[in-house]
Amino acid sequence: MLVSRMYTKDWEMVKRTWRSLLAGVAMVGSIAVSGTAFAGADGCTPCAGDNCQQCEQIFADAGQKLTDQLASMSCCDNASCCAPDSVCSDGCAEDPCGDGTGCGDGCGDLFGESGNGIKIGGWAQVGYHNKIEPLSTVRNQGLAFNDHPDRLNLHQGWLFAEKVADGSNGLDWGFRADFMYGVDAAQTQAFGNNPGRFDFQNGWDRGAGYGFALPQLYAEVAAGDWSVKAGHFYTPVGYEVVTAPGNFFYSHAYTMFNSEPFTHTGALATYKASDSLTLYGGWTAGWDTGFDRRDGGSNFLGGFSTSLTDDVKLTYINTAGNLGWRGDGYSHSIVIDTTLTEKWNYVFQSDVLRADEFDTVGINQYLFYTINDQIKAGTRVEWWKADGVSHQGASWGVNVTPLENLVFRPEVRHDWSPGANIDQTSFGVDAVYSF
Repeated sequence: MLVSRMYTKDWEMVKRTWRSLLAGVAMVGSIAVSGTAFAGADGCTPCAGDNCQQCEQIFADAGQKLTDQLASMSCCDNASCCAPDSVCSDGCAEDPCGDGTGCGDGCGDLFGESGNGIKIGGWAQVGYHNKIEPLSTVRNQGLAFNDHPDRLNLHQGWLFAEKVADGSNGLDWGFRADFMYGVDAAQTQAFGNNPGRFDFQNGWDRGAGYGFALPQLYAEVAAGDWSVKAGHFYTPVGYEVVTAPGNFFYSHAYTMFNSEPFTHTGALATYKASDSLTLYGGWTAGWDTGFDRRDGGSNFLGGFSTSLTDDVKLTYINTAGNLGWRGDGYSHSIVIDTTLTEKWNYVFQSDVLRADEFDTVGINQYLFYTINDQIKAGTRVEWWKADGVSHQGASWGVNVTPLENLVFRPEVRHDWSPGANIDQTSFGVDAVYSF
């Protein structure tokens, strides 16, 4: 128990240090901007008499506001309350940092959620892998996420702002906007667009595999058991996701990268029919589009998620119609997530894609074992067949979580495909820090 309390205090100190660092950067930046505004052409500020006093007062007022903000961010518990009266009218009275005092706001996440429900956050994913991951055969080819070997990569430098639409008390609204930079940009851009539209081939690529992307930009309304999102959003298809914090493994499955969409532009409705059944249905402008329609893309997106038992959950999602850059076709993904015991978890996934000149089928199996609160082990075994050629892969890895928002993911992966002349073993490791 003592170790737990020490760990909690250390973690709170780390969070306060990060917030103080950011506030310090903001303060330096504000001084720099203000100095530029008041400075003359030669960088000096010619002033005399009242003018100087006005400048000094402006800086004094700005400094006081920054001091108050910094103090309120440091005030995270009764023992550490140090906010002045200008921040916390009750000073250091009983429960000075509790609800209603205005002290300690934003002490949870690095940015946290504001009083109006808007949350700002993100993560940074940095990784290293020693070989090019199939199906890419050369560096930065873009046929896999990890095709930038033998160097340290910033995969995802991610920021988002969101407000979740909560219909439990009647009509509510929400939104989400995501912006990222890194070597994963090419796979998170709307590459199903016509070139030059939105963030695809529009000057957002910066060389050496790096670039910018706007993976999500949508609005949402909710009322009761219904919600509808409209705009540019991530797909509900499959088990693995593009966003690094949502996956166990550093690398990705063949099926996820080659047989599933990443994003959509359109509208998707969700209906919670019961505690054990959720239905999805909507329309999108093909696969991987960002406010654009390529080759007349127009398809259905929908399915359901249901709890078969307390320990088994089944999700079925399909797309059908004109899939845009994939042509006319149909796809479905079936994911069965099973809790075997308190420590063991098994996931089975099967995907089918039938589209113009591209037919695939795949089976992925995952087995996870929770060693303790900080360490989890896992394996993934997959078979993926595209146009008659079979690919196999097996991955072994662990997740080590020394802090609640920091995870290290070392992984060993073996790929083999006699038909594609692939037989290699690779190693990779990354770190994901969420804030």
